Amino acid sequence: MALPIIVKWGGQEYSVTTLSEDDTVLDLKQFLKTLTGVLPERQKLLGLKVKGKPAENDVKLGALKLKPNTKIMMMGTREESLEDVLGPPPDNDDVVNDFDIEDEVVEVENREENLLKISRRVKEYKVEILNPPREGKKLLVLDVDYTLFDHRSCAETGVELMRPYLHEFLTSAYEDYDIVIWSATNMKWIEAKMKELGVSTNANYKITFMLDSAAMITVHTPRRGLIDVRSHFKDLFSNVLLYYIIIRPFMKAHLNRDKDKELLKLTQYLKEIAKLDDFLDLNHKYWERYLSKKQGQ
Repeated sequence: MALPIIVKWGGQEYSVTTLSEDDTVLDLKQFLKTLTGVLPERQKLLGLKVKGKPAENDVKLGALKLKPNTKIMMMGTREESLEDVLGPPPDNDDVVNDFDIEDEVVEVENREENLLKISRRVKEYKVEILNPPREGKKLLVLDVDYTLFDHRSCAETGVELMRPYLHEFLTSAYEDYDIVIWSATNMKWIEAKMKELGVSTNANYKITFMLDSAAMITVHTPRRGLIDVRSHFKDLFSNVLLYYIIIRPFMKAHLNRDKDKELLKLTQYLKEIAKLDDFLDLNHKYWERYLSKKQGQ
């Protein structure tokens, strides 16, 4: 059942009409982020209480007993300074890498309430195409955090935290794949970081589009409770089969920068499987084993 809400912030009123009683306070905050630019962790929603206490993120809106078109006030500051954006992204304990919990997420993704969330997110989320997809190319989606970039360590410049061989990897991958950049942070941070690393301006490859945390949905899993996971790309785009490739995370850049060669190996694997018509018979969990076998032939 739809639950229209009016939120007052910054002297303006924002009408929220796409959420239901089964959505959570965090869902509301995520939606308000798309309207106002204020990150969920910086929002304070006045008047949302359960048994006299402020409602936590996992509380369903239906439990708040709100009347249709209830007006609530939001407090919070939008990120405006580039300095904030270029620093490490804000901590978000609710965000979990769903590559690490794939089996558990699969268990809950087909629940009716989660399918409805995915459907709404697909309708609401606007993808900005930076470069048109090329006919005949497969789609490669890359997570920024710990895959391309050590986003928690400190350094004078972002380049110091860039994973070794990043540009060589993207240049090679672009020959066979359209490239998508994704991160569980805000788009302003992603755009600034990709510019700082020289990814969005590199002449040797192009980024098709980028996705931020607004493309995520909140689900409840038995073992981990309430978490955010990325909306499935097969739902954002038709005729897409989704496969995960998990590589070792790039962390503690200052210690590991000189010895990390993960992207070199991944470059070889992606080049090898690009020859295939499809990936139906591949198990990407054992991608290193597959690569070693092919190189030994």
